[in-house]
Amino acid sequence: MKKILVSQPRPSSEKSPYFDLEKKYGVEIVFRPFIKVEGLTSREFRQSKIAIPDYSAIILTARVAVDHFFRLCKELRYNVPDTLKYFCVSETIARYLQKYIIYRKRKIFYSESGRMEDLIPIIAKHHKETYLMPVSDVHNDKAVVLDTNRIKYVKAVMYRTVSNDFTPDEPFDYDMLAFFTPSGIKSYITNFPDYKQRNVVIAAMGQSTLEAAQEAGLTVHITPSPKAPSMAAAIGLYLKDHPATDEEPAKEKKPAAAKKTATKAKATAKKATATTKKPVAAKSADAKAPAKKATTTAKKPTAKAPAKKATAAAKKPAAKAPAKKVTTTSKEKK
Repeated sequence: MKKILVSQPRPSSEKSPYFDLEKKYGVEIVFRPFIKVEGLTSREFRQSKIAIPDYSAIILTARVAVDHFFRLCKELRYNVPDTLKYFCVSETIARYLQKYIIYRKRKIFYSESGRMEDLIPIIAKHHKETYLMPVSDVHNDKAVVLDTNRIKYVKAVMYRTVSNDFTPDEPFDYDMLAFFTPSGIKSYITNFPDYKQRNVVIAAMGQSTLEAAQEAGLTVHITPSPKAPSMAAAIGLYLKDHPATDEEPAKEKKPAAAKKTATKAKATAKKATATTKKPVAAKSADAKAPAKKATTTAKKPTAKAPAKKATAAAKKPAAKAPAKKVTTTSKEKK
């Protein structure tokens, strides 16, 4: 496990648990949403004929819902009163409200487990409130819990989700994919219709996302649980139970065997070349030896030595000595 794709925007804070996973397990986490959110304009929202001042409480299921609620309030020139109450699915969403309002415990409520089911008892205690729930055009099944418990509320579509298409040059070499919405699954299938899961690990957040992945033919390996309620905790638990060292030896066995066979083939090839080269060397040696003998025999019967003797013999019978004798005898006679 080396590269993980988290289909959410990159966290603004460096204290995100995803960054802790990178340091602890040595993996690379890429934040790349499969979908992107577009907010409805104030004109589009007015067509729903929903008046925000008519409601005394807001049910928030995501941080993006918080952003678009306050954005529309600003565009509609509606000053959010201090008496407005907020019911959040998780503490993370409740803390995120500090971006827009002063955090006060008396008007902000949240579920400690991060589940809508645990938020129902808190909402039931404030049954006199009128609830507004900001959602997207394709929202999840969290509202079903409100319906089964007969909570009176109104859905307000404040943003829409569209596919965030991948470019042809964008690499897709991930070992794990983490999905958070059914729309992300849909965008994944539309971007890669012929893509096979192979050894890619799939993580799904929420029951609706899990069902969308299964309907698309994907095998889901990671889902949040009471032991690991968040996606980051669930991924960390999987990385702990499936360390990278367990997978690396299996990948390295094949190349090692291939190297052994390659070395054996080289050794046999060298032996074959050695056996073929030896007769050639013997032949060449045999061919060279007669050539040397021939040259030596050819050199022996040279005419240089007799020539020297001939010259020596020619020099011995010189006429100088007899000439001296003749001259001496001639003088004595005189």
